[in-house]
Amino acid sequence: MNLRIQQPFTATPRRQEGSVSVLMVIALAAILMMAGMSLDVGHMLLNKTRLQNAVDAAALSGAKTLSQVEGGVNIADVTRTAALNTLTQNANATGNGELATAIGGNAGTFAVVELASSVYGPFAYPGPADAKYVRVSVPNFGLTGFFWNFVQTFGTSGLGNKAVSAIATAGPSPTSPCDLAPLMVCGDPTKYDPDAGMFWGFQFGDLQVLKTAAGNSSPIGPGNFQLLDFGSGGSTVRDDLAGGGSVCRNVGDNVQTAPGNKVGPTSQGLNTRFGIYNGPVSASDYPPDLVTASSNPAITYDDSVSPPQMKYQGQTVTSSNGNLTAGTNAILDYNDWRASAAACVAGSGSGCESNGVFERRMLKIVVGNCTGQQGGTTSVPVLGFGCYFVVQPMSSGGTESQIFGQFVKECEGDNVPGPTPMNDSGPQIIQLYKTYLNGSGTPSTDS
Repeated sequence: MNLRIQQPFTATPRRQEGSVSVLMVIALAAILMMAGMSLDVGHMLLNKTRLQNAVDAAALSGAKTLSQVEGGVNIADVTRTAALNTLTQNANATGNGELATAIGGNAGTFAVVELASSVYGPFAYPGPADAKYVRVSVPNFGLTGFFWNFVQTFGTSGLGNKAVSAIATAGPSPTSPCDLAPLMVCGDPTKYDPDAGMFWGFQFGDLQVLKTAAGNSSPIGPGNFQLLDFGSGGSTVRDDLAGGGSVCRNVGDNVQTAPGNKVGPTSQGLNTRFGIYNGPVSASDYPPDLVTASSNPAITYDDSVSPPQMKYQGQTVTSSNGNLTAGTNAILDYNDWRASAAACVAGSGSGCESNGVFERRMLKIVVGNCTGQQGGTTSVPVLGFGCYFVVQPMSSGGTESQIFGQFVKECEGDNVPGPTPMNDSGPQIIQLYKTYLNGSGTPSTDS
């Protein structure tokens, strides 16, 4: 009986050649598709970053401009123009060719600029009259597809068109200033209600004279100012009052006062803000304000009567919503400056200083708790920081230092922004915020 030995069937190498080729083709196609999709995804992420950076800068520019044109006319148009100009300039930068092509010289149809009075919205254009926050959005930045369209032919139309979007919101945030003037005024710690216009005993918009405190043995009272010890000698006082200071303080800190009023250096530094240069100060180091106009003749301080009075052309100065008058005479005040400066920023003003800088006439000064404190060298707790608009240049003659101005609610700051939107008074800085869904604290997933 012959037994047949069963041998396992094995294909010859020639019979396997076709299978290997098919597998190689499929593998190569998958690798190429993955590489192509990686290229597309990387391209999208790169342009998303470029777009977001440009939109962030546009929102910051718009919010900065909005803070400067407050009190002017056509503020929404000026703000929108500033934001779109910044967007266009970023698109025209090296490496942003695709973004520049997409904008095509018409940023107004590519991006949406909206304004609101709250960081939570609702945002609209032109927005409310008291708008402080700016939102810039690009809903669709179409991109060239490399393998994107090819993949869609396999039925994955759910991918949609290859495009990215971006949105950014910017506005004011409270900050402690580092460009402090070396001045401290005494405030009343029991009288603080910014909503009612009261700032440590000072009424927003009223004319306030800051005068040298009495002798070293006398108590320091509200309205008196003391020079602060930010350095040594009159040269430091001059430079700091000209705007060259870089001393930072926070609420609750103590500041050290310095005896003596140093009338000469004080006026030399302060008056650079009006384009007046005496002593070792120059316009190249300390440019003037955008608007340097003030009433002539100047306001005077009459301490021959009790209580002392501030007078203009022999009549007592009064204030109504920040508008200063003396009888029938109007006085160039903060409201007038605000409107003129807004026009200068918008490019439509007259009397604008060609090398002027916005808010040079605004002093950031320390408001201290002088309760129980004496004149001379002493340590005073910081209650807060006041935005003090200087109405007129300071007289450089005599032995008394008198500065006439108005406390206002807000001004530009230069330190680290705070975590919350601006809802108080004092120096502020423009920063980016999460973009929130209208009317809520829920952030958008695309900001």
